[in-house]
Amino acid sequence: MRRVVFTGPPPVQILDVAGPLEVFASAPGYETVLGSPSGGNVLETNRGVSLTGAVPLGELSGPIDTLVIVGGTGAECGSYDASFLAWIADAAKRSRRVASICTGAFMLAAAGLLDGRNAVTHWAFCDRLTQEFPQVRVNPDPIFLRDGPVYTSAGITAGIDLCLALVEEDNGHAVALDVARRLVMFLVRPGGQAQFSHSLSHQALTSQPLRELQVWILEHLREDLTVERLADRIGMSARHFTRVCLRETGMNPGQFVDRMRVESAQRMINSSAMGLKEIADACGFLSADAMRRTFLRVIGITAGEYASRFTRNGNGIRESETGQSV
Repeated sequence: MRRVVFTGPPPVQILDVAGPLEVFASAPGYETVLGSPSGGNVLETNRGVSLTGAVPLGELSGPIDTLVIVGGTGAECGSYDASFLAWIADAAKRSRRVASICTGAFMLAAAGLLDGRNAVTHWAFCDRLTQEFPQVRVNPDPIFLRDGPVYTSAGITAGIDLCLALVEEDNGHAVALDVARRLVMFLVRPGGQAQFSHSLSHQALTSQPLRELQVWILEHLREDLTVERLADRIGMSARHFTRVCLRETGMNPGQFVDRMRVESAQRMINSSAMGLKEIADACGFLSADAMRRTFLRVIGITAGEYASRFTRNGNGIRESETGQSV
């Protein structure tokens, strides 16, 4: 069982804890633990609700798979408890990976875990994080990002997206999608999606058949998704389906599929160690070069440029097996 420890300086933002914890609790193979910095068996939240069953931090010994530091009023006050920061630094050494939810990034920064790393937090606190910790490379745009074994996320519900990505990293897309369905989440959002970007047009579909088709497409990205096949899937003629798709999404069926493939590739770039050629194959692009052209057309940059902005590895940019930037 992978042990996932959630803690933060009280009072914590209740959704920073509850949402991400539910993601791991809904996936197979995880043991979730609440850590209490106060030494008692409760974790106080910002809404006057005490989360019981917590374990005093002093009793949390041994290896940790995923250490999650959550935000809230306690993390935003500008005063950091030295003993708690020391515990975070020590626990991080015992953890396979470390993550922050929302303003929990301030605690990671204060503990020295974000020095020289890319990080994000709630958009309203990005400037302050930059000013208070100039050694941190703050990127205010994405909803979550990874730099080595350290993951940071934007405001509140972005923590759920991050934890879904971590589940996908461990167990694959099918398991993450199943968890998202259980939580009645419409989509697993890619980390590079902008904080200020509300749901893309196809995420606010009013047509139930199209919403159901979207989920089906996500599960069949590697297949030949022609207009005729998609139309047949929801019982429409190709011409009528094209009209409905344009009306609901502002995109024709081909553009709709391209957008979904790009978003899936973004998610894989953000949360996996796969190379771009592997990602291109997994998302149904005919080749890495085809993915490159589609990225450029859909979001204005190539997949390689996207990877260099939102991931970090020894080469700085992922390359195809031919050695060319994708």
